[in-house]
Amino acid sequence: MDDTQAARQERRLEADSAESHFAAYAQPLVDEALEHAAALKANSDADVLHKLRIALRRLRSLLWAYRPLLGRELDDQQRERFKSLAGAAGKTRDWDILTELLIETLGAREAPTERLRAARGAALDDSREALSHAGIQKVLRGALADASGALQDQAGGPTSLKRFARKRVASAEKSLSQRLRRAGRAKRSDYAAYHDVRKAGKKVRYLLEFFGPLLKKKQLKTAKRLKKLQKRFGTLNDVVASEELLRANRGVFGTDRDAEAAFKALEKQRKRRVRAASKLL
Repeated sequence: MDDTQAARQERRLEADSAESHFAAYAQPLVDEALEHAAALKANSDADVLHKLRIALRRLRSLLWAYRPLLGRELDDQQRERFKSLAGAAGKTRDWDILTELLIETLGAREAPTERLRAARGAALDDSREALSHAGIQKVLRGALADASGALQDQAGGPTSLKRFARKRVASAEKSLSQRLRRAGRAKRSDYAAYHDVRKAGKKVRYLLEFFGPLLKKKQLKTAKRLKKLQKRFGTLNDVVASEELLRANRGVFGTDRDAEAAFKALEKQRKRRVRAASKLL
């Protein structure tokens, strides 16, 4: 993009309102989510479910960004729907992560790979079944229509998109900073505090993706640090979530002794990843 084109884009963005631009952000995410949901009918690849899950998470972050304009009640209602759909889409990937971790920590011979694959297959069937009956197209299109209607009906004049974007990113960054400080004061066994950092970081990253051209250079510099933060806190979350999944499904191991060996191996991984994550606090 040359200087003239950049200047024109800057003037256009200055003139845009946050209300009028909502659909431009939301519609591609809705279309992407529906595309992945449709692909599930013919494709059992868990990667499709994961992509659907990400699209839904990004939609939740966009709704959070527009919360001051949409109102708390509508935002809470719609984001809870997306959270439920994303949860249904994520079960298969949870089994994939657990399988990878057990093979990594125990070795391919010790990990009960056949039982893990069977559990993963059942989770995939459950996810596809749940999503097929969830009316996902109606939910997503209805959410988009409700949000767009609420933005059109609100009192007062239009909100500057540029000022709105910078303010909402700043709010997300403030929340991330608060959670980093809280996690820094928390005990290393307080994984909820670490998980909150991960979620807050993800929200900031998504908002940077949405509003990038509108932001100050200082705000854009956050992206580099976020990449490292999300990687370390994400790998920690993988272990903690895998421990919870295994605890609820001890039957994938033939004996309690084998299950305890797996828990000890995962515990060792968790402690190592806690140390790595804590260095960023």
